[in-house]
Amino acid sequence: MYAIALLQGMVFYGPIATLYRLAQGITVFQITLIESISLALCLALELPWGIIADRIGYKRTMLVCCLLFFISKIIFWQATNFAGFLLERLVLSVVISGLSGVDISILYLSSKKETSQQVFGTYNSLSTVGLLIAAFVFSVFIREDHMLAALCTVISYGTAAILALFLTEVKDTARCKSHAAKNEWMNALKAVWSNKYLLLFLIGVALLNETHQTLTVYFNQLQYLKTGMPQFFIGAAYVLVTLAGLVSSLSSKVTQRIGAAKLMAGCYLFATSCCVLLAITSSAVVSVGCMITLRISFSLFQPLQSKLQNLQVATENRATALSLFAVIINAIGVGTNVVFGALADRNICYAFIAGAVLCLFGFIGLKIWSRGTENKFLV
Repeated sequence: MYAIALLQGMVFYGPIATLYRLAQGITVFQITLIESISLALCLALELPWGIIADRIGYKRTMLVCCLLFFISKIIFWQATNFAGFLLERLVLSVVISGLSGVDISILYLSSKKETSQQVFGTYNSLSTVGLLIAAFVFSVFIREDHMLAALCTVISYGTAAILALFLTEVKDTARCKSHAAKNEWMNALKAVWSNKYLLLFLIGVALLNETHQTLTVYFNQLQYLKTGMPQFFIGAAYVLVTLAGLVSSLSSKVTQRIGAAKLMAGCYLFATSCCVLLAITSSAVVSVGCMITLRISFSLFQPLQSKLQNLQVATENRATALSLFAVIINAIGVGTNVVFGALADRNICYAFIAGAVLCLFGFIGLKIWSRGTENKFLV
C-alpha cells in the first residue's frame, strides 16, 4: 500500500495541470464544472462500490481501481479538448468512489488501532513524496514537454496497478454475502442519517477538504500569475507546497503533544486566515506562504480525520460505512466546486473569500460535533 501510494503520487504534469488544461482551450469554469460532474458521479457510485468491496474483498477492489486509474492517465495523456478531459474525470470518478473507504480500511485493518493515525500519516506522506519526485523530474528534465510528463505519469500508474496484485486480503467476504450483512448495510445507512453530530462532522470535514483541493490544486497557479510570478517559479512554488504535505507523517506526534481538539481547531483557523490573506494580497511570497500553510493545515488534519471516521464506524462492513461518509462529503463538494468556479471566473479574490467562509463554517460544525459527542472521539 505504501509503494502504491508513492507511485500514484507521481503526477509528473502536476506543476502545470491547470495551465495545461487552459492551453487546450478549457476555461476555469469548465475545469470546476468537470470537477463537479466528477464528484456527482462519485456520489452516485459510492454506496454501490462500498457494497461491492465488502462482497468481493478489498484486494480485488484495489486491483480493479488501480487498473482503471492507469487507464484514466492514458486518457489524460491523449486528451485535447473538453470531452477528453471530461472522460478522464469520469473514469477517475469510478476509481475515487471505488477506493473511497477501501484503502484506509486495508490500512486500518492491517494495523493496530492505537497506531492507525501514524499509518495514515505515513501513507499520505508517501503520496506527497511521489509528488515531490515528479515535480523535481518535471522541473529538471521534462520542463516544457507536457506530453512527456503525461506519459511518465502513465508509466508510474501502470506500475502501481501491477503492485496491487501482491496485496493481501484483509476482509472476510463470506459474512458479507449473508442476509444479516444486508441488514447491516441498511442499518449503517439509517445510523448515518439519524446521527446529526456525525453529519455535522462530515460536513465540516468536507468544507476544509474541498477548499484545500480547489485552492491548492486549481487556483494556486491563477494566483501566482496574478502576482506576476514566472512559470519557472510557479514550478518551484509547487515543489514547496507539495513538500509541506510531508507534515502528514507528523500528525500523530502533534496530536499527542497538543491534543486532537487543539490540532483540529488550529488547522481550520489557519486555513481560514490563509484564504483571507490570499483574497487581499498581491505578493508572490505571501501567496506561496499561504498555499504552504493551507497544505500544512490539511495534511496535519487528514490522518486525524481518517482515524475519526473509522472510530465512528458502527458496522463490520467498514467500506460500506466509509462510502456512506464519502457520499455526504462529495455531495458538499459538488456544490462548492460550482461556487468556486463561478466566483473565480469573475474574480479570483471572490473565490478565496468563499474559501474563508467555508473553512469557518466547517470549524463551527466540528466544534458542535465535539461538544455533542462529549469529545469522546478526540481523547
